[in-house]
Order: sequence, then structure tokens, then C-alpha cells
Amino acid sequence: MKSLILLSLLSVQTGLTALAQSTPPRVRTANGTLEGTLEASGIRSFKGVPFAQPPVGELRWKEPQPVKNWTDVRPATKFGPRAMQRAVFGDMNFRSDGMSEDCLYLNVWTPAKSASERLPVLVYFYGGGFIAGDGSEPRYDGESMARRGIVTLTVNYRLGPFGFMAHPELTKESPNRSSGNYGYLDQAAALRWVQQNIAAFGGDPKRVTIAGESAGSASVSAQMMSPLSRNLIAGAIGESGSVLGTLPPAPLPVAEQTGVRFASLLGVQSLKELRALSAEQVLEATAKSDAPRFSASIDGYFFPKSPVAICAAGEQAKVPLLVGWNSEEMNYRALMGRENPTLENYTKAVQKLYNDRADEALKQYAAQSDADVEQVATDLAGDRFIGYSTWKWADMHSQTGGGKPVYRYFYARPRPAMTPEMGNAAPGLAGGVVKGNAPNAVPPAKGAVHSAEIEYAMGNLATNKVFAWTPDDYKVSETVQAYFANFIKTGNPNGKGLPNWPALKPNAPAQYMRIDVTTRPETEQHRDRYLFLDQFLVKP
Repeated sequence: MKSLILLSLLSVQTGLTALAQSTPPRVRTANGTLEGTLEASGIRSFKGVPFAQPPVGELRWKEPQPVKNWTDVRPATKFGPRAMQRAVFGDMNFRSDGMSEDCLYLNVWTPAKSASERLPVLVYFYGGGFIAGDGSEPRYDGESMARRGIVTLTVNYRLGPFGFMAHPELTKESPNRSSGNYGYLDQAAALRWVQQNIAAFGGDPKRVTIAGESAGSASVSAQMMSPLSRNLIAGAIGESGSVLGTLPPAPLPVAEQTGVRFASLLGVQSLKELRALSAEQVLEATAKSDAPRFSASIDGYFFPKSPVAICAAGEQAKVPLLVGWNSEEMNYRALMGRENPTLENYTKAVQKLYNDRADEALKQYAAQSDADVEQVATDLAGDRFIGYSTWKWADMHSQTGGGKPVYRYFYARPRPAMTPEMGNAAPGLAGGVVKGNAPNAVPPAKGAVHSAEIEYAMGNLATNKVFAWTPDDYKVSETVQAYFANFIKTGNPNGKGLPNWPALKPNAPAQYMRIDVTTRPETEQHRDRYLFLDQFLVKP
């Protein structure tokens, strides 16, 4: 009889355990209860979580407003819509629920079994030049990082004219006398949401690291510099780019006039008319040949002054920084077009770019023969595009960041060949994939192209079916993801089994980590290049 009772109890216990494992997880946030998904790995995911009201109607071109509470259990099992954007980059694929102005959603992956665990948190901002991208992209998926004990989030933010259009009428109606920067304000709102809610997911609001690549990296630097968000973070990771040179904010009057020109292009004059247009009408206008490119603005609110001035005064977030760029951020063709990479053609290209400063440029980016030109021109093109601004961020923060450590990397692992299934596809100029005969296709990369490191760093190689990943690729991914995870947890990338990564030391030759199949620290050899390019930094 006892045996039967024991067996019965064991059966009930087993059934309850199985039921618990199959029951969708729920979390109570400040606004209401969410029901997510229990992944096969044991990670709990919550997708399509609103962190602000839909920025539509009268809320178009306004600072994000707090989420309204809900009473029923809200499903959080699929990604929300992506922000309004045109299909401009060949390496983006989305799992989002369509596209809409109603796009202010975030996604959470958590390994925590209870709200008492207080795990480190990663908030990742996507790249895409502030005109494209989405938190649903598989390369940013947070499950792999969550398996390393990190509560991981991806965050949507408004793009293009919806995210960055300034206008005199918008400035006038704003209680802060500012306009533009709505995409940045979305990110800041998400960080406030994290502070308020992440403990319910088992995260520690005092251990939040923000990260991103390209425009996402510029976003990280912007959030570090803004008084609205710099006190909401404990660490920062920047992969290729900062607002100290890449997609920098313009003075507000300049940004406002860009908005006026865009309104004229749309055939309207007033803010009321602008808000009456459909989202599709606004988006379609960005495809016109004379459409302006929108920049962030030095609006006196999100950016009280220029990022350069903020960093020079040491007014940025005083947090550890891990930052770097790739070995082939831009191809030599960006500098030389279709001209053959000869010494004569390279010299002409540099003279056209730098005029009376060409001799200085040719001294810093020196090619001795035709054989040198392809690499040297690639170096110059990549530095002009994004390497310099990333260097500037690391350099300034190491000097004015309150003594917090700065860890710099140089990512050099080229992607492997594409899979046979890709057919006649070819790489694009700064990453991405284009049709083989397209005019913007380039020869196979010899280095790590722009954006190449994302899947490696986030542990998501297997989600990218374009490339034929090798054991060496998985080795590199294990190394770089381990560095990132250690940094998120402790503010220091170093850990057991990894080559020692030294922090930058002020007034000493910079040491950085060269990440490749054989990862090793190296000493900077080309500081003079960046000091040369530094002379061309616009410092409003």
C-alpha cells in the first residue's frame, strides 16, 4: 500500500513538474501581466512588449509617452511591428509582425527562474543607419546571451523622418523647445522601462549594459552622453561607430531647415498637414532623389551641447566601455570607384579628397607600390567611414571617463564563403548581400566587413544561413561572445581560458585586442592617422 501511495505521489510530482515546464511563463510588469514563451533551452522569452504608447496621430513627432496599463493577461509571444523603413540593406531579415508607425516594442530573453535572481542585463540597439533595422533580426536574438546568464533585450526605435525630423513648429510646440531625436528618445524611454521593470524578469537594474553596432553603436555613445539616460546604465559596448564623427547631430536650426525642405517635398506647409499624411506617404517621399538625409540634432534637451563638447567636459556616463571596429569596414572601391588600385590612381583619389592636405594624407596612409594600394586604400576608406569615430570615442573616454576602463578591439575575422544555395549573390560595399551582377557588388572581402562581427558576438552564427560557417568561425564566436558576456557581468572582458585583454592607459601607446582565429593583444601603430583625421572633425 505504501509503495502504491509513493508511486502515486511521484506520479503527481512528475506531472506537476511537466506542467510547470510546459506552462507559458508570466511576468507582472508595472503596466500589467505578460505571458511569454518557454523556449526549448529553458529560456523564457517575452516578445512584442510595449514600452511606450504608439507614436501615431498627434503623438507622431513627439517624445514617447508612458504605456497605458492593461488588465487582462497580454500575450507576448511574437515580435511587434518594425519601424517604418524602406528595404535598403541586403543583410536584413525580419521576424517582425509587419511594419507600422506603431513600433515601440521590446523583446526580453531571461534565464531567471524568479524575480529574486538579479542577473546582469544587456540592452541591444540595432544598426541600419537610422533608416532601417529591427529588434526581431535573428542576428540580434537574445537567447544565446541569456543562456550565459544575462537577461537580454532588443529594442525598437523610430527611424528616418519619423525618428529624426526636426521642424520649427515641432520645436515651438515642445515643452523642452526641442525637436528631432525621437529615435534616441525612444531608446531612453526603453532604458527607463528597464529600470522600472527588469527586476520582474530576474534582472538587476543597477547592472544594465547597453550595446549596439553601427547606428546602434552610435546610439550607445549618444545615450552615454545624454543627461536623459547616462545615469541609467552601468556599462557600454560599441561595435563600429560613435556620434563623434559617425552620423553626428546637427545644430537644431540646421536640422529644422531639413525638416522644412522635407515638408515642401511632401507638398505641405504646416505641422497639422504633416501629421494628417499617412505613414506610407511620409515613407515614400524618402525614396525621392532630392529627399534629404535626416540627422539627430543638438536640441538643448537630449543633447545639451555637441557630443565632442560633452566628452571634452567629462559629462558622459562614467562607465566601463568596450569598443572597437572591423578590419574592412569599407572597401577600397569606396575611395577609388572603378579605377584599378594602382599607386597613380590612389594618389589622384587622395588628392581629390584632401586637396592641399593630400600630402599629409598620403604620408599617413602611405603606399609604396601598386601592391600596397588595395590594403592602404581600404584602411583609409574604413577609417573615414567609421574607424576614426570609434577611435575618437575610445580615446576621449579613456581620458575623461572618470578613470573607468576602456577596452578596445580590432575585429579581423573574414566571413567564410557563402553557401552554394546563395547562387549568384555577392557581398555589398559595407556588408550585406546583393545580386552578383549588381553595380554595388564588390570582390570577396579579405578582412572583416562592416557588421560581420554581430552573429559572432551574440552567439547567433547558426541563424545566418548565408555563409558556410567553419569550426574556426565557431571558435571565434566562442571567444568574442565570452569576452562580451564577461564584460556585461563584471565590467571587465577577461576571464578563464581567454587571452588577457589590457585596458587602455592614458598617455601610453594604446593596446587593443585583435580578435581572429588566433586572438591576441597588439599595440597601436597608427595613432597619427587618427590625429590627422581628427583635424577634419566638425566641432559645433
